[in-house]
Amino acid sequence: MADVFEVLGRDHTEVKRMLDELEAGPTAATGASENALERRRTLLQKLITAESMHEAVEEEYFWPTVREHVPDGDALADHAIVQEQSGKQELDDLIAVHPLQDRFEGLLSDFIAGAREHIDFEEEQVWPRLRGVITAEQATGLGGRLQAAKRLAPTRPHSNTPPKPGLLKATAPVVGVADRMLDRMTGRDRG
Repeated sequence: MADVFEVLGRDHTEVKRMLDELEAGPTAATGASENALERRRTLLQKLITAESMHEAVEEEYFWPTVREHVPDGDALADHAIVQEQSGKQELDDLIAVHPLQDRFEGLLSDFIAGAREHIDFEEEQVWPRLRGVITAEQATGLGGRLQAAKRLAPTRPHSNTPPKPGLLKATAPVVGVADRMLDRMTGRDRG
């Protein structure tokens, strides 16, 4: 079974790949065809789903573990959650725009910069500290909880939901089902 760092690391690798691809374009400003812009929109939808699921399970399980085990864990988790809430708001905004709209590229650029900063913060500042204070068994157990929770996690950002672990654990399965139904109804799941 994968440990917490492997589970989150795979997510980060996939998100960074999508960020790179979105950043590379093509864009409406560079003369992208309608088909290219639609592929860009589809990739963005995949990114939104991946990020939404990732951040939800982090807020449910990862950040509470950091708070419990890492010296200054509250400060680290608080900083990360502020970053995540900002990212969720940017994703909510991106859901509402099309790549042809003027504000799309600015919103996307802001999200990409923030996402990279957040990933770096986790990998360079949080993970080393957590590795130093939990056992291999704890890391594997946490990885298993993250993987299990992702199966039911929301696929949309829900920026107005308070990042409270108990609330998220109680509501995530219901919200996740509702998100998946909405994804099917809107065709968002076919990307």
